[in-house]
Amino acid sequence: MKKLSLFHSALVALMLTFAFTACSSDDDDPATPQPEQPAEPEVTYHYDLTVTVGKHGGMASQETHLTTSVPSLADATLTVDFKGNGVEITDYTIENIYDAKYMYQVPTSEDRFAKLQLKDNKLSVIRERPFGTNTFAARKYTHAWLNDNTLLIMAANGKADKIIWTKLNTDDMTIISEGETSIALAEGYNAFTSSGLLTYRKSDDKLFYFYYCKKGSGRSATKESFFHVAVINPQTMAVEKDIVNQEASEMQGSAYGELMQNFMFFDDDDNLYLSAFSSVNKVNTGKLLRIKKGEFDFEAGYNAFPDAKGKIVSVLYIGSGKALAYSGDASIGTSIQDQAYYYSIVDLNAKTATPIQFNGTDLPYSAGSFSQRAVYNSREQKAYFGISNADGETIYVYDVATGSVAKGLSIAPGYFFDQIRMVQDDTTAPTQK
Repeated sequence: MKKLSLFHSALVALMLTFAFTACSSDDDDPATPQPEQPAEPEVTYHYDLTVTVGKHGGMASQETHLTTSVPSLADATLTVDFKGNGVEITDYTIENIYDAKYMYQVPTSEDRFAKLQLKDNKLSVIRERPFGTNTFAARKYTHAWLNDNTLLIMAANGKADKIIWTKLNTDDMTIISEGETSIALAEGYNAFTSSGLLTYRKSDDKLFYFYYCKKGSGRSATKESFFHVAVINPQTMAVEKDIVNQEASEMQGSAYGELMQNFMFFDDDDNLYLSAFSSVNKVNTGKLLRIKKGEFDFEAGYNAFPDAKGKIVSVLYIGSGKALAYSGDASIGTSIQDQAYYYSIVDLNAKTATPIQFNGTDLPYSAGSFSQRAVYNSREQKAYFGISNADGETIYVYDVATGSVAKGLSIAPGYFFDQIRMVQDDTTAPTQK
């Protein structure tokens, strides 16, 4: 037994010595050189400027639209002339859904979904997909991105008595699934608004669909007193809640989604904001409402823009609890051509809206109520927005960090701001299919 114990002791010592030597050897050896990984290409962006010719346009307007790309909007010495330098959109609409590089839409033929790209002042068709069971009208639908390549489109059907949906894989434009929701018309009403508004809250995997019902059609239609908040499971498309809000009568963009203008955003804390309005002394007056993270109805009494003088035409989150708002002054005018619209910086926590100034005075009012003429470059922490008035079409640059304002490029006479979009540069040749 003693011999066996000595043998075991010697064996254990040998194993420990081997283990120590092996570890020491590994530690003493120089690290094996690793091959250098290729650097990720830097992502760069440009800006697509869309203008109308002759006068301001609107949704489904018949004015000629031209689009061109510029690498920067900040050069105050630059005047962009679209003569011989722009793409005219004909068989497709200017109302698009955007991702980093591409545009998606229902063309004017209203028979398919299209994936497009504007590059080198040429519009390319990347891929198209005929409708399945559900059909959609051009311009009259809303959307939400469920992930990088799953696009959900929703709208009222042709009779406007049901809400239909289609999910698309935007890589190949295949239809993943489609159907109709269980949302029913309110008693006494015979139609839904054309598109409603849709967004996706990633933090709890919920869809929010804003809609209302009406009786009749056109401007003479009778609408519900308050619009609805439908909370939907994006996996099953089951409606989990249908809440009638009490904060505003109608949301902005109820007929055409967010295809031309931004009406919704999430802040850094995943609170959801929506541009809406109510009638005050027969004037439609804007409100900026909030649904807090984890909640499903609007926060009672919250309005980040309490001193609105008319509708809030568009809103854009610019970080640090602030938003850039473009709104109207109904005492001056409410038509598209009226110089009655102005820009403000909205403090979402203080619930104040301060008109933007340049050189110590408020920026001049602008014409054009149907437009998304503002973008935010988060890398630069700068917002770019266009003003259109008797002095011409001028881009202004708002520096979020400092609050300073500078002039940017201008547009030649005869053209009028319609849209400004920030688009990721693509160094590959587009593949048409």
